[in-house]
Amino acid sequence: MIFSYANTAGKLTQSSVAEALWIDLCKPEAEETTAVAPFVPEVPSLADLEEIEISARLYREGPFSVMTVMVPGISREDDVSPITGPVAFILGQGHLVTVRYHSPRPFETYAPRAEKVGLGCEGAERVFLGLCEEIIGRIADLLELSGKALDGITRQIFTTEGMAPEAAVLQKALTISGQQSDMVGNCRLSLLTIERALSFFLVGLEDHGKSDALRATIKGLTRDIQSLEVHGDYLSSRVAQATDATLGMINLAQNTTVRIVSVVAVLFMPPTLIASIYGMNFRMMPELDVAWGYPFALGLMVAAALTTWFVFKWKKWL
Repeated sequence: MIFSYANTAGKLTQSSVAEALWIDLCKPEAEETTAVAPFVPEVPSLADLEEIEISARLYREGPFSVMTVMVPGISREDDVSPITGPVAFILGQGHLVTVRYHSPRPFETYAPRAEKVGLGCEGAERVFLGLCEEIIGRIADLLELSGKALDGITRQIFTTEGMAPEAAVLQKALTISGQQSDMVGNCRLSLLTIERALSFFLVGLEDHGKSDALRATIKGLTRDIQSLEVHGDYLSSRVAQATDATLGMINLAQNTTVRIVSVVAVLFMPPTLIASIYGMNFRMMPELDVAWGYPFALGLMVAAALTTWFVFKWKKWL
């Protein structure tokens, strides 16, 4: 799919490719690649975007600056699975071309409100910074959602009023902790690549003497990224805490089960010993010849079990 936008009275509106300021390629087909050929040196494939090393994600090719960043989104295959995929920003000759193979939400929300974001949309450089700001805002939302999910885990684990959480609750808590750990890690990777792209972009502006008008915006975005990186570190520690707490609750539940089994085994040990004694096949066993021998043995077993139980209660082992 191809989406093209032009600046009309300070707003981004859909237009033809020939008049476009920003061309957005989403999983492009062959004819769409041909349509944007005059505006880019080449349209990278998904394999090209994924195989390049992180040190080679930023480069210049003639008048074009190519910047590849990782952006959280959803899969284009089922429109459900959250993924973090590469997006190429190709900037040059007054145009911005983005190439992506998944569906990040900022690419859907930026165009309708481009005039309200950052420096507006008068020029490809401003559109690029506006998209970066939208992506950073989306990452902030994702980190906030991760924080709320971790709050839910801690409430389930620590506010049970003395009752141990059920196994299904603990299993769900571990699953959510793992998901949020992946989310926070992907957000931090995205922030890292965006920060490097902004630094590369600023150097290019300085080379062309255009950095004065945009420097403050780039510094502001960089400060936002650094703040979110600190917040990501905090959430990572919370993920570790939630995981440790959940595993601790699982260990406590297992210890309780083992303790109950051990107590039951100990309670039956004295009766088992008495039964074993009277089950021996010796000729001279006085109780075998008396009428009260059988009830005496049963009473002795019950007394031994009760004595053991009272001792455990007195020691507060139960």
